[in-house]
Amino acid sequence: MDENGLTADGYHILSKDSKKSMYIANLIKLAVLAAICFAVSHFGKDVLENDYNTVCMILYALFIILAAYWIVGPEIFYRRYRYRIDDEKAEIRRGIITISHSMVPIERIHQVEVSKGPINRMFGLANVVITTAGGVTTLEFLDEDTAESIASRLNECVVKLLKDRD
Repeated sequence: MDENGLTADGYHILSKDSKKSMYIANLIKLAVLAAICFAVSHFGKDVLENDYNTVCMILYALFIILAAYWIVGPEIFYRRYRYRIDDEKAEIRRGIITISHSMVPIERIHQVEVSKGPINRMFGLANVVITTAGGVTTLEFLDEDTAESIASRLNECVVKLLKDRD
């Protein structure tokens, strides 16, 4: 990474706080799943009768698989997440198992929004939600200042394109 925070191929990476936010969110999901497993295993015997053992085995297997995914996932997501914005497009590369590469042409953008959930706010992070006629793309886990700067820059580019068309 160079002095501007760019990778060799010109992409930005996430701040280290993004991993903390992902781990906290995953810990909450894990707690909810553990509560469901507990409730089924302690109160489901009468309701499930003959299927009780099968349902418990499936729930425990699901718990183990998702726990492993939620523990390992943030590190992999963090290492693979990249974004780049220029005057023509916004590019996002991300994924854990499947890697996606989204390219949003600036001229197709309809709306840009900065959103901050409660966990992200704890770490000073925000998301930039880019809406086009074809769908929605999100730049996730950005520093609040970076998110505001990107949203402002994208809005300026869109306004400039609209003015140039007139």
